[in-house]
Amino acid sequence: MTAKNNQEKTETVLQRVQQSFERQGLMRYLGAELLRVVAGECVITLPYSDKVTQQQGGFHGGAIGAVADIAGGYAAMTVAPAGSEVVTVEYKINFLAGCQGGELCATGRVVKGGKRIIVTAVDVVHVADDGRQTPCAVLQQTIMPVAKTY
Repeated sequence: MTAKNNQEKTETVLQRVQQSFERQGLMRYLGAELLRVVAGECVITLPYSDKVTQQQGGFHGGAIGAVADIAGGYAAMTVAPAGSEVVTVEYKINFLAGCQGGELCATGRVVKGGKRIIVTAVDVVHVADDGRQTPCAVLQQTIMPVAKTY
């Protein structure tokens, strides 16, 4: 495959994911951003705000789980058949540290792609305002390609 064909394929994957991400009401409300999309990988950032906190001021586990779920789902979408979307069948998350301020960076990677299910793993890192990075959570999920309905 030529470099031009690789670039066209990457742009198509990016466009598919970007179009779907823009339809994510929750991610838009929370202020999440799509940072990087390549075949088998997706990176999403989530800035600290009062929309994502729990009662003690740290990132809420639900917000951490949501951004991790979305990063893994979009990593899966990069290997799903054209014209399809993806839905989460299940996930398991381990919270490693409570964090405040800065932002979260969730990196989803495809572990195993398939026609019916796709398994992904996601690392969530807290990036403090001073640039220091702390592992925050890890997630493993099962994704299923579904027909695109929009």
